[in-house]
Amino acid sequence: MKRGNPVWVWTEQRNNRLMDVGVELLGKGLELSERLNVKLETILIGNQTRKLADELMAYGADTVYMIEDPRLQTYQSDVYANVLADLIKEHSPEILLIGATNIGMDLAPRVAAKVETGLTAHCVDLYIDEDNGIPYLAQVVPGWGGNLMVKIVCPEKRPQMATVRPGVLEKPARNESRKGEIVKVTPDIKDGDFKVKTIEMVEEKAVGIPIEEADTVVAGGWGLFSAGGFKPVEELAEVLGAAVGGTRPAVDKEWISDDQMIGQSGKTINPKLFISVGASGAMHFTTGFLRSKVIMAIDQNPDAPIFKVSDIGLVGDLREILPYLIEELKKVV
Repeated sequence: MKRGNPVWVWTEQRNNRLMDVGVELLGKGLELSERLNVKLETILIGNQTRKLADELMAYGADTVYMIEDPRLQTYQSDVYANVLADLIKEHSPEILLIGATNIGMDLAPRVAAKVETGLTAHCVDLYIDEDNGIPYLAQVVPGWGGNLMVKIVCPEKRPQMATVRPGVLEKPARNESRKGEIVKVTPDIKDGDFKVKTIEMVEEKAVGIPIEEADTVVAGGWGLFSAGGFKPVEELAEVLGAAVGGTRPAVDKEWISDDQMIGQSGKTINPKLFISVGASGAMHFTTGFLRSKVIMAIDQNPDAPIFKVSDIGLVGDLREILPYLIEELKKVV
């Protein structure tokens, strides 16, 4: 039986190191490709990336399109978009997945516009559904204020494009015995195509423990306003040796930085212990930590949605609970 058009994943690299989200997308891409009975293929743009291509095959890629050029070592917005769009027009993939990093969020809409297809951003789930026997990509995002999960489809245009934030999906198991095909592509680019030249990329170092790497995370929400601010959360985190995160209102109040925001418009994390303090639990927030091993919530509203996703719940006044909890933890930690 002839196989259909492939599932594609654009795998981002920086300084010849694969970004985790690209590997996570390969795991989902493998699931989708098996469901459609098609190949899983990945696009790798950079320079001297052969070792990365071997990694991608170990994670499940059947084919790696390897585009190498010294001028492509670092991300170049217009040129990367042109290269990827040209490949799409040549090979007609059924699906294209891109990680919603800062670079991916710049690249994805540019490519979608060039190939005239739809794009669903910040998906929390992807699966193959059918309509009258015709399979399509169901793209799931929180909607209507975070109270519902909405399924979005692209019935006519191809490829069906979606972005997913880092940490939302599981990394697949690495299998060194897996083999695939490496297709070297020589891009037709000229120096004049580069409107801007990247001299250097410097990554800002996180202050404290990055929330995506911490085993324990304490996060606060708008309910802390009545408790006098974010200081109790920081004290609790210090006792536990935890990272500090929070909701969009906590960012708006400048209690935390954008880099510490958790949820649909922030980061997705999966610590061993996640403690939510004073956050009601809108879906836009909870989607950012649902894969945590243990979830504990503290809020004065017994009907708060946060308790529906929690393993442990404490209902009461934060001004009474937090000082007592911190005092008791100091005795045992």
